[in-house]
Amino acid sequence: MQTNNDAQRGPSAVATAPSSIGRTISYLGPGLQIKGEITGNEDLKLDSKVEGLVSIGGFRLTVGPGAHVVANIVAREAAISGEVNGDISACDRIEIKKSASIVGDLRTGKIVIEEGAYFKGSVEIGSDDTPIGTDLDTLLRGAKNAEKK
Repeated sequence: MQTNNDAQRGPSAVATAPSSIGRTISYLGPGLQIKGEITGNEDLKLDSKVEGLVSIGGFRLTVGPGAHVVANIVAREAAISGEVNGDISACDRIEIKKSASIVGDLRTGKIVIEEGAYFKGSVEIGSDDTPIGTDLDTLLRGAKNAEKK
């Protein structure tokens, strides 16, 4: 028998994020400043300051409203509420919330831009030839090659 206390500590807490059922979500809070590469194989929520490359391959990246990201981003899905200066490549979907500010080019399969969001750059939709199951190393090489151009 499971008690309420057990349920609060158990794995069901992960199920609060519908796109991440059964997945771990990492969080980098507002007190952090990161310079360099962030890579991984799990969903990530950023509310921090980041400079460099953020690549989580086949997973979801959420940039919170207080985040300041100066980096290229590679993910399966990206939901942006904060500030991003850099290119975003998300093979499935990019969602830009009304509180977002983005300066950079976007490549994705689908895009949603809420009224009130700031966006300066180009959008390329549906021409990503990279299959969803592509390994992280291949995605990273693509992002690093794009930085060199």
